[in-house]
Amino acid sequence: MRKRKVYEFNIESTEFPGFGVAYHDEQKVLIKNALPGQKVKAFVHKFKGGNAQAKINEIIEDANYKVEAKCPVFELCGGCSHQFISYEKQLEFKKEQVLKLFQDAGIEGFEFLGIEGSPEEWEYRNKMEFTFGDMEKGGELCLGMHLKGKSFGIVSADVCQIVDEDFRVVLKTVLDYFKGKGFPHYRVRSHEGYLRNLVIRKGKNTGELLISLVTTSQIDFDMSEIADILKNLSYKGELKGILHIINDSLSDVVQADRIEVLYGQDYIMEELLGLKFKISPFSFFQTNSKGAEKLYTLVRNFMGDAKSKTVFDLYCGTGTIGQIAANNAKKVIGIELIEEAVEAANENAKLNGLNNCEFIAGDVAKVIKDVTAKPDIIILDPPRPGVHPEALKYVIKFDAKDLIYVSCNPKTLVNDLKVLIEAGYKVEKVIAKDMFPHTPHVETVVKLYK
Repeated sequence: MRKRKVYEFNIESTEFPGFGVAYHDEQKVLIKNALPGQKVKAFVHKFKGGNAQAKINEIIEDANYKVEAKCPVFELCGGCSHQFISYEKQLEFKKEQVLKLFQDAGIEGFEFLGIEGSPEEWEYRNKMEFTFGDMEKGGELCLGMHLKGKSFGIVSADVCQIVDEDFRVVLKTVLDYFKGKGFPHYRVRSHEGYLRNLVIRKGKNTGELLISLVTTSQIDFDMSEIADILKNLSYKGELKGILHIINDSLSDVVQADRIEVLYGQDYIMEELLGLKFKISPFSFFQTNSKGAEKLYTLVRNFMGDAKSKTVFDLYCGTGTIGQIAANNAKKVIGIELIEEAVEAANENAKLNGLNNCEFIAGDVAKVIKDVTAKPDIIILDPPRPGVHPEALKYVIKFDAKDLIYVSCNPKTLVNDLKVLIEAGYKVEKVIAKDMFPHTPHVETVVKLYK
């Protein structure tokens, strides 16, 4: 099999994240978004880790369990990938993918508790970053998500089904307004343009709404008119703030060189399991609030009775897991790289009257060396690359009786688990928790003991 050639494949199974698996002359081929039961023509575009990877050119025979996608722009939009199969089938595939990763890694002898779905299948997201652009160069202004398989094309997402009506109303209003202004959208390659992003956050349990308009400083424009328009819209929730964020970064990342408050305040409040959390424009917070409550309940259940125990919450973000664990612990110490997140964590702990929580800013791999307290339980909730190898060494040195690993990437999870098993830990329980319906992503929670 050769690169840059099209072959026919029969899809036999699935593999994380969202690949269909086929074979050609005993060569394993991973095909993005292909489904078991399909026969496809696919373009082989690279070889990685001993496997070929290909993109679908044509579906010759389709799977008999496909359903009609709910979103009108699903075929174009790169936001969702699996709306064409029922949610029950999505969960089945995700469960199989997680189990296969454990099987391939040789991790066995644990109790598998299955997969738990999201409480909300639709309109579940509490945050979206929409991008200004066009579907084709020089085309009409769009505001939404990147086109499937394209780096620069944008499709308008005013019909998006994984956010609620307030998001859709704000997006359509902002897009219609700026279409009439003729401002250029920002182009990453030339570093020119004005309009960059629309970021919306909404507390699913509080209904509080925060709108951020992100532009460069290349045009001096008074945002008061669009702010007034947005203030006077009818919302299901409650508008708490409108911000103008100036971002002159050369990359495609949403960040702030300067923030101007156009209306109200620069944060919203969200509630999870009876605790309050202050969320600023750049706070890390689980994007599925209802799902997060279920996820953190699983963590708390895995802790058991910890009233006399010290708990470390590593990669703690704004301290949500640690604070939810605090009522069931003697002491919680959280460590997080992002200083703003740690400030928010300490502020939230005060807000919730939790005096047994301490959150420390710094690189986990470095800060963990200087922590003198001895943990009984360590909770790990790292980013997609997993736990830094240096941090993992110190996790092992602490010799905690119990570990709870919360992972958004089961591939890096099983790699870290192998290291922990080698160090004397045993995997006791595993449960998959879906937080991202209609996407290939899944959370996995693992309980280990020494």
